[in-house]
Amino acid sequence: MLPPSPSVLLVIALLTGAAQAAEPPPVAVCAATVRFDLAAGVPEEAPEVCASADEPTTFVFDSRVAAGTVEFQPGGRLADWALGQEGLSLHVIPKGDFLSGERVKVTVRFVDGAAPASASFWLVGHAAKGTRRVEVFRQPRPPDVLKKERDEARAEVRQCQEDKARLLAEREEPGGLMGAAWLEGAGVVASKNVGRWLRERPANALGLEDAWSYSYTPTGETRPASAAVRLRLLNPGAEPWTLAGAALVDSTGEEVELIHWQQAPIPANGAGAVVVGIEGERAQLGCPCTLKLWEAGGPRTVTLGNVTFPASQKKEP
Repeated sequence: MLPPSPSVLLVIALLTGAAQAAEPPPVAVCAATVRFDLAAGVPEEAPEVCASADEPTTFVFDSRVAAGTVEFQPGGRLADWALGQEGLSLHVIPKGDFLSGERVKVTVRFVDGAAPASASFWLVGHAAKGTRRVEVFRQPRPPDVLKKERDEARAEVRQCQEDKARLLAEREEPGGLMGAAWLEGAGVVASKNVGRWLRERPANALGLEDAWSYSYTPTGETRPASAAVRLRLLNPGAEPWTLAGAALVDSTGEEVELIHWQQAPIPANGAGAVVVGIEGERAQLGCPCTLKLWEAGGPRTVTLGNVTFPASQKKEP
């Protein structure tokens, strides 16, 4: 069993960005929504779209796709696929054993005879960050639509810059036990033993030994500013397991990537701990949630359902 107090100290250091071993999360290469503008010219190479096992990806077109012309190479790697109403969308679901890095080429042909007559895309397996929506445009878009997309992109850049500045500022705070003492007067950390309630999938590469979840609420606030989970995992494999990324999916299907930290790889036939967390408004996800963990370039993933976080409690005077 994991004693709460040392775990709280570790999680506090992680979520304040003060742990020396922790680094800011890398920019995700897979977005929830992507857009391709074929009106500007067909790319020489088929663009890549992230796809996750058992999770749907929807292609939305501004031109009708001809029924019976959708092709997948290689075939047999999808659990299901279907054209939407009037052929303006295509829904694909990779099979449950769709591996990270695995590739399936999708080709569609349009009915109007205009150029381009077809379009191709690569579905590229990702352990957790599958793209939910792919928008494909063959017709020139109105200026107001392009302006809206430009404004959205600029807003995302500003948000990333603000997040980076905040993380760098927070990393100047003391770490370890000093960091815990710093936060003691600035808010409330609530902890909860959730190990017995988490749902493991049979295909998980690692077993679950125990788990604690945490939430941090600053003084004077009513909603958490940070949330985290500390897991102790068992590795039955013959190779060490290193955490490369983590994501949390809430009850509405919204998915966000998490900060992750691991002191050392989990050894073969051994056990080890990992910590994952999230900050800001994203920490206020509606749970129960599903937690996904994956290693770099490998198929060994861990998916845990029914993840919950404790409600913060008032500190004793």
